[in-house]
Amino acid sequence: MDDLLAGALSRLDEAAKHVEVDSEVLEKLKYAKETLSVRLSVRMDDGSRRSFPAWRCRYDDTRGPTKGGIRFHPGSNVEEVTTLAFWMTFKCAVMNLPYGGGKGAVKVDPHSLSKSELERLSRAYVQAFAGMIGPDRDIPAPDVYTNSMIMGWMADEYSSIVRQPSPAVITGKPLPLGGSLGRDDATARGGYYLLKHLEEELGLANSGKRVVVQGYGNAGLHIARLLHADGYRIVGLSDSRGAIVCEDGLDPDAVQAAKARGGSVTAFAGGGVRVVDADAMLAIPCEVLVPAALEDQIHAGNAGSIKARIVLELANGPVTPEADRILEGKGAIVLPDILANAGGVTVSYFEWVQNRQGYYWNLKEIHERLRTIMETEGRRVWDMRESKGIPMRTAAYAHALERLASAIAAHGTQPFFIG
Repeated sequence: MDDLLAGALSRLDEAAKHVEVDSEVLEKLKYAKETLSVRLSVRMDDGSRRSFPAWRCRYDDTRGPTKGGIRFHPGSNVEEVTTLAFWMTFKCAVMNLPYGGGKGAVKVDPHSLSKSELERLSRAYVQAFAGMIGPDRDIPAPDVYTNSMIMGWMADEYSSIVRQPSPAVITGKPLPLGGSLGRDDATARGGYYLLKHLEEELGLANSGKRVVVQGYGNAGLHIARLLHADGYRIVGLSDSRGAIVCEDGLDPDAVQAAKARGGSVTAFAGGGVRVVDADAMLAIPCEVLVPAALEDQIHAGNAGSIKARIVLELANGPVTPEADRILEGKGAIVLPDILANAGGVTVSYFEWVQNRQGYYWNLKEIHERLRTIMETEGRRVWDMRESKGIPMRTAAYAHALERLASAIAAHGTQPFFIG
């Protein structure tokens, strides 16, 4: 079994120790319901044809249609997709959304493609998976290196295939195609609302509130902006090309402007801003560390050097099980991905609801609804942590597992099919 999936399943086993759950429930949740692997054949601008491996996994649909992003990344593989779909299953259950978990990917470096090649690839993905996705079956969304433009192409292609407008098939679309207000910063905003709600319990109310953000893409940029505006001091930022630190604090928008010009946050170096390597940035003293890049970025090799008291996981699976144990031993509190970064899927759910009812909410309504859900479920997970004396991650999985077990039991005792 792939190490990533094995690590995810180990967290399920740990959670099961703290709630009453039938062994048949655990058996069902250890395997994906349906996975499809294809090769997408795409005509390139020079007239040649290239093929790209692609996948879609519907992990579990006990609580509703599956939901999960599509990533375009050169390192993607079927094991990664399956693990991400597993995490989405539990994320949706934590947030009490009427969804199961899904995920998709194409093994490609999107930066090597022209815009027209990227569009053809996006449409080819929908052509290949049109029988698997659908507004009542499986609803994709953006993920790593995909965005609203790509989701718009995909939604348009699906509508062409079924010969009717179907905006609810995909979320994270452009506003003119049925996208929702508030989707652009939803992942970061959900994490921000969770942190603010638990600020006193986490000992952040009167501290210096220094923050390090690993990964300066969409989620990293928006969480830095939200925390900076709230008086937190951003002392470290990194992207795939380098890292910078400044004890006096960094202005997120100024760093982003420099990155836009120079291709990396390191373009902002100078005048008290130092360039360091990625692990050195993780080791600088701070109150909050925000991993907002890819999975397995905090591991046994660097977790021991981390000095943050709080780890707010905006990436999926950024902390390995071994690193979890090291951080717990140091007294750090990890706000886990299946709770902390669930703002994205929650606002995607809002988009799906708005598409289906044909009525769209204003930005204030979106933010208020997101805040309510993040605070409600965050409080439930925190209370379970306190009552059972377990880490936040285990509490989040246990909270989700209770909901999944109840739904599985409600379906009855008929055999279940794993495709």
